[in-house]
Amino acid sequence: MTASASIASHGRPSRGRVWLLAARPATLPVSISPVLVGASVAAHDHRVRIAAALLALVVALALQVGVNYGNDYSDFKRGADTPARIGPVRAAASGLIPPRHVLYAALASFGVAAAAGFAVALIAAPWLIAVGAACIAAAWFYTGGPRPYGYAGFGELFVFVFFGLVATCGTTFVNEGRVTLLAVLGGVAMGCFAVAVLLLNNIRDVDTDAAANKRTLAVRIGRPRARRALIAAFAIAYAMPVVAVLTGRVAALALVTLATAPLAVVPLRNSAQRAGPALIRALVTTVRTMSVFAIAWALSLVFS
Repeated sequence: MTASASIASHGRPSRGRVWLLAARPATLPVSISPVLVGASVAAHDHRVRIAAALLALVVALALQVGVNYGNDYSDFKRGADTPARIGPVRAAASGLIPPRHVLYAALASFGVAAAAGFAVALIAAPWLIAVGAACIAAAWFYTGGPRPYGYAGFGELFVFVFFGLVATCGTTFVNEGRVTLLAVLGGVAMGCFAVAVLLLNNIRDVDTDAAANKRTLAVRIGRPRARRALIAAFAIAYAMPVVAVLTGRVAALALVTLATAPLAVVPLRNSAQRAGPALIRALVTTVRTMSVFAIAWALSLVFS
């Protein structure tokens, strides 16, 4: 069902609901999970700093909401949000929210991320301000600016680095003042799950993105190869706890994360379909799989 068809069939949603949908609440665990994994590494090392961990969570959530609003605004301005687009209602494209207000919401979200990042830098290390600035710049130029890299097929690299390695390792660092191999392995796992979420989103939108000259990775390599990349992302994510155990970084209890692997079957199966609803379900299931994996990883570290 297209966004316009959704409005037609369910009536005009309230402005509040449009704002909520534009924030993509179903995908917010993508930013929560790496912070949980990074904090659990610090807990495993008995070096948790609650204030720093909570501030890291605020930074991650605010960045993701800012990316979502910024993507909503930029896609509308570039003509990527057409009536044929499948998925949740977009704020700017719906006609219910002025596009400039969506832009203001994105900037406000980045402002919250900057404030929380500044506070955590005061707690942990002043040079983290530069890392925070790089995160905000990367978030904006994903679809904003004159040459957005999200339109050139580098979106998956962005989410792997910032919603995987940086979010996870950064959380560990602000807690214990160092980045450990266990944090890196957790960051790789989280980054691969984030890549899987974006791949499914882009596989769903291949046709409309191609028409709008939005050259995502899925558009560049085609659906079959994008699906193989999806399989690889899941495989690498689930290999990380095995590597952690084999390298002696954590007890065998961490292998409990492998019990969540059957959850990945649904998105992998649905990724072969072209139907929008099936791909939307696959995306939501992938976010859920990432969340359950992160919780299992965190509990295994805390109790080991």
